[in-house]
Amino acid sequence: MVNNMELSKRLNWILEKVDKCETIIDVGTDHGYIPIKLIKDNIASRVIASDINKEPLEKARINASLDGVIEKVDLRLGGGLKTLKSKEVQGIIIAGMGGNLIRDILEHDKRKLPFYKFLILQPAQNPEVLREYLYNNGYEVLEEDLCFDEGIYYELFKVRKNSKENMKLDPIYYEFSPTLLKDKHPLM
Repeated sequence: MVNNMELSKRLNWILEKVDKCETIIDVGTDHGYIPIKLIKDNIASRVIASDINKEPLEKARINASLDGVIEKVDLRLGGGLKTLKSKEVQGIIIAGMGGNLIRDILEHDKRKLPFYKFLILQPAQNPEVLREYLYNNGYEVLEEDLCFDEGIYYELFKVRKNSKENMKLDPIYYEFSPTLLKDKHPLM
């Protein structure tokens, strides 16, 4: 049960960035820990937990049942944002997969993205690929952050899609966040 289980520093860090909302989707939910915690902490009234594989969804179903929140967790089998209707949620979490895959998910369903208040994107690798995509495809970067957990540095992007003009950067700033450098982030 999530209450009795210590979430990783990385998962708690992701949860800190979520704005309170009615409904949110956790893409690639794995064990369902984020959806369970979002419900238990009253950050969201309902969470869609999606995954491309049946096994993680079954684990999420069991965990949500054990934690007593299964009636508020909508489990959906499918990849990326394909399981989501436009305007169905206010926020999106995509964490723990590569920057290339996150970019491809966003690009595939880009027509849906202007309707969401925020997207929390936490690539497990290739954050530079995702940063370049976000900065060059009309995303407003609300926040960038860095976390060190279990010997690995993780980057996080909190963004929203809008019609802002693209921010062309010197290529070095796709590797190293201009925001984190400007803010003198302690992990930089």
